[in-house]
Amino acid sequence: MNDVAAAGVYQSFIGLEVHIHLLTKTKVFCGCRSAFGDEPNTNVCPVCLGYPGVLPSLNLEAMRMGCMVAKALNCRIPEKTWFERKQYFYPDMTKNYQISQFASPLGQEGCVDMEGRVSGGAGGELIKRKVRIRECHLEEDAGKMIHTGTVSLLDYNRAGVSLLEIVTEPDMENGEEAELFIQQLRRIVRYLGVCDGNMEEGSLRADANVSVNSRGKGLGRKVEIKNLNSSRFVRLALNHEITRQTGLLAEGKTVVQETRLWNENRDQTEPMRTKENAQDYRYFPEPDLPVFSPGGAFLKSVEDALVELPLHRTRRLAAEYALEEEQADMICEEKACADYFEAAAGAAPRSAVPRVVNWLLQDVRRIMGRDGIALGDIGTIRLTPARLASLAAAAEKGGVSGKNARETLEAVMLEDRDPLDIIREKGWERISDPGEIARAVGAVRAAEEAAFGEAKAAGAEGNAKRLRTLTAYLVGKVLAATGGRADPKIAGEQIAAAIENM
Repeated sequence: MNDVAAAGVYQSFIGLEVHIHLLTKTKVFCGCRSAFGDEPNTNVCPVCLGYPGVLPSLNLEAMRMGCMVAKALNCRIPEKTWFERKQYFYPDMTKNYQISQFASPLGQEGCVDMEGRVSGGAGGELIKRKVRIRECHLEEDAGKMIHTGTVSLLDYNRAGVSLLEIVTEPDMENGEEAELFIQQLRRIVRYLGVCDGNMEEGSLRADANVSVNSRGKGLGRKVEIKNLNSSRFVRLALNHEITRQTGLLAEGKTVVQETRLWNENRDQTEPMRTKENAQDYRYFPEPDLPVFSPGGAFLKSVEDALVELPLHRTRRLAAEYALEEEQADMICEEKACADYFEAAAGAAPRSAVPRVVNWLLQDVRRIMGRDGIALGDIGTIRLTPARLASLAAAAEKGGVSGKNARETLEAVMLEDRDPLDIIREKGWERISDPGEIARAVGAVRAAEEAAFGEAKAAGAEGNAKRLRTLTAYLVGKVLAATGGRADPKIAGEQIAAAIENM
């Protein structure tokens, strides 16, 4: 059965379980340092190593950050929330159970609007969908296993790190939608400052549940794809799995309920373990942690820490500054970049804002990339928003040419000086004195007598296109003779007058 026919007969359902490391300084139930990349087994203590008789203590900052994410996803925060022990064999957690949330997670029954394009998706088409959030629950992460040959090494630094799991309903239908959800969630948690979103370091990772069934028949047999560590792999793995399951059903075969892994080298999912029935984790209330009741002061601290979320900000900036969809999306990619843009646009004349947009998205980002500066660190560069605004204003008023303005951008980044001072020092001010420009026109006329003659002939013959081409050529020569400083409008008028009066 071809893909088009299959699309009409079968329906796919995708739900995601996204795990994010919260940026708490210490672990969720002990005082050990929470940091990526430290020497193995140096950030450990009797609590996170599960020694007998130890007592966990809840990190309130982890709870506050978790509630921030829940509120951003429009979840309900219950009057009481508590922790349970989730028990099965954990080779990377010495106490052999995980403190998690089951009966009353900190965030419940939310939803999020999803809107955007996936560059690697189906033609970059616009995706709009509402995704329901089943829950957000706080738990401790397990340690890290490193397999080398026949030996497995264990690093317990990650054991006990604050981990928030966001569980969606099966509201997505293809890999593009799932990838967009991951990308938008990553922006949200970075905007909130609760997670760095570095999927390559494991601080944001996803498990995906996917099922395919005859259209209108509801959910099919669920297959889980574990440990997807990039939004691109989420898209590729899910689309591959949908195709695989659709093929099985079309052949009259049964989809096995199992857990699979994504093999990025072969671009396919592969079996990990069969999972015929839901696992019994034997949850029971954690006896060493009291029920948590978020009071008024706690909830106010959560509300006060919330910020304008990326999708809303993208829409607002697009409307407020007449930005193209792609421009607004690029500006809002990082909160620091959106903050930078609004500060620069607010300091510049309204007519100069398009220059601010173009320079920010092209020249500034190029220079930062060349110098190894992350977009999230744009607030630290020497070209402050005020400096960018003053340079854009100068260019808009005709005080400096576009070419020299871009060279000034580079100079500010290198010299950490005011752009207008650099323009004056280097003699880059635009020449608007008609007399000075006339002298340059005279010199060009003497050197380009043939071109002037051709332009005169083109005008006499009514060949407007040829006349425009030659005029532009001669204006370019005047600009070159003045180091790009001559006002092109005045130069063009004088060139036209010289041709006419020949």
